[in-house]
Amino acid sequence: MSLFRFSRLTGAPIAIVLLVAVSACQRIGHSAEPAVAIPPPAVDEPLSASTSETAVFAGGCFWGVQGVFQHVKGVTKAVSGYAGGGSGNAHYQDVGSGRTGHAESVQVTFDPHQVTYGQLLQIYFSVAHDPTQFNRQGPDVGPQYRSTVFAMNDAQKNVAAEYIAQLDKSGAFARPIVTTIETGKTFYPAERYHQDYLTLNPSEPYIAINDLPKLANLERLFPERWRAQPVLVYAH
Repeated sequence: MSLFRFSRLTGAPIAIVLLVAVSACQRIGHSAEPAVAIPPPAVDEPLSASTSETAVFAGGCFWGVQGVFQHVKGVTKAVSGYAGGGSGNAHYQDVGSGRTGHAESVQVTFDPHQVTYGQLLQIYFSVAHDPTQFNRQGPDVGPQYRSTVFAMNDAQKNVAAEYIAQLDKSGAFARPIVTTIETGKTFYPAERYHQDYLTLNPSEPYIAINDLPKLANLERLFPERWRAQPVLVYAH
């Protein structure tokens, strides 16, 4: 982490920053978390007339979580950022300390007529991360990498709580789910260089080891939800 911060604070060229950006989401000594085939939620949000809704999920390094949701049909935007803390420390160098209350998160904008909130939760728990790891995800350790659903309203809170209880009761995972549900939190977009990171850096070791397998698992387990071309934050 320190190398990445030093490069940013000293204004090093972006090419150099990217060379050490593997430290941004920590080490590469672990392989990707295995995907788990799980049933859909028994309880989902009631369908409304709205064609746009937002959800916020935290599940480790936001590069991979963003990359997964960018490949989901019905998702119109997926933005990496921070949630759980305040506006004054919603910056990468602060969040990386683990003392801000923030978690690396992804704000997902979606059309509920194409993909429901419950279906997004199924992908989140199944392939986007391992919900049984407490305050870590693979090689990344600290509360900023916690598993958290940031519910935008009571309906999302209830669906998420019911689904966690359902999955725990079913024994879908070998260990209990540790995902928390937080409400009333503001989402703050991350710096531009964190956006679309998986798409722009597929050969980077961290991405290749930890995140590309998530895309393969998404296509394998949810072929009806898979979209080959990701919906990106920026035109590149």
